Amino acid sequence: MKITFLGTTSSKGQCPTLYATDRGTYIAQGKIVTDPEALKTVRETYAGLGDDETMVEIPAELFRFAPKAAECPLI
Repeated sequence: MKITFLGTTSSKGQCPTLYATDRGTYIAQGKIVTDPEALKTVRETYAGLGDDETMVEIPAELFRFAPKAAECPLI
């Protein structure tokens, strides 16, 4: 998988950061969600969370780096 840096809201070069992949997907670097209630809600109420999946929390302002679908050659 090849990744392309899109942007960060961090001044220290750490998380949160957004990347695009050559597979038409995005990778978000952020804090791992460990809150038991949040994880339970996702598993039981929404689409679930696979054994090979995790969730990361990123600030909404990071999405300013995500291209619009019409502008994105990856989609």
